Amino acid sequence: MKRIWAALAYLATGLLTAIAAWLAIGVLLLSLVVLPLLPITAPWIRRIVDFDRLRLARFAGVEIPSPPPLDGPWLHRAQRVLADPDSRRDGMWVVLHALFGTLFGAVAIGVFGALVQQPVAASLWWLVPGGMENSFGLRVDSWAKAALSVPIAIGLALVLTRLPRLAELDAKWARKLLAPPKASLEKRLAEVVATRAAALQAHGAELRRIERNLHDGTQNKLVGVVMMLGIAERTLKQNPDNALQALLRAQDAAGDALEELRNVVRSIHPPVLDDLGLDGAIQALAARCPVPCVLQADHLGRLPAAVEAAAYFAVAEALTNVAKHSGARHAWVSLGINEDQLTVVVHDDGKGGADEKQGTGLEGIRGRVAALDGNAELSSPEGGPTVLTVVLPTGR
Repeated sequence: MKRIWAALAYLATGLLTAIAAWLAIGVLLLSLVVLPLLPITAPWIRRIVDFDRLRLARFAGVEIPSPPPLDGPWLHRAQRVLADPDSRRDGMWVVLHALFGTLFGAVAIGVFGALVQQPVAASLWWLVPGGMENSFGLRVDSWAKAALSVPIAIGLALVLTRLPRLAELDAKWARKLLAPPKASLEKRLAEVVATRAAALQAHGAELRRIERNLHDGTQNKLVGVVMMLGIAERTLKQNPDNALQALLRAQDAAGDALEELRNVVRSIHPPVLDDLGLDGAIQALAARCPVPCVLQADHLGRLPAAVEAAAYFAVAEALTNVAKHSGARHAWVSLGINEDQLTVVVHDDGKGGADEKQGTGLEGIRGRVAALDGNAELSSPEGGPTVLTVVLPTGR
């Protein structure tokens, strides 16, 4: 009985999504005529398909992950939607589900409604003047006709027991259509393995950098402070008049060591992110940049700390490269959130020709971004301009 109720719920909700699919077909046809609308309507259609993925997972116990959203420049996204196999599968599902979902859902609800209506008409016909009409158009106005409802109800109950089979058939074709091909899964697995390796490599490099900074910078300065305090102690015993100068030098060295330690801490997670948020922290970076820099940012709100840190360090490294290597007169930084992705673009009017192999820190940016399953693209032809685009999932 539990399977029957589960199948009935699955097919009934499928009728609702089929109605939404009919609406989506109209939107899809309009988008194919007016292609610039496609990047807007495709995510909306995918939300309908994603709901069916959840419905399928609850019924069949097979989770089908939603494909990653398409990113990239607005003018090229319509072409990418048309070429994307996941988007094509979404479109095919919309058409087929509109047909089969309507048919299967109507059968399930019709059989259940008719089965409920039979005993109602058979037992209460005498309360209605002229009798009651059952679900098959038979007017029940006598006990003899009411008795006919019994075999009809038995037949409907037998049909109801076959609903799980009908639901399994619907789930089978939906799962086959919505699941990505094996080659895509293998490719995605390879990407995850590569991303994990890059994340481990980036993490190891980060630990080595912090250890090196502490060892070569902070530790040496603290050793210098200890030595100066020792000198000040001996001076105090031998020549008290000169002890003050030795203590002042030790104090200055302690201040330098403290500043060095603060710089190391900022390189792990800048406190300015906690104080001002990502947009405020990058505004501070743009204000300190030696090259005049303009920031254009949406209201981002608070994002996960790892995402904010990766975006902050990407912009910091990019603006450092602009100041040191580009010869640019102006730079621009833009931040925006599209659905569940943060896009960061750093653009300058310099000479271009940036090379990741020349130690400009771009490889480090890629490592940080890849660790969060994001993407970083660099365009820097000779003569410029240089454009760094970083896309990070926000996890919202």
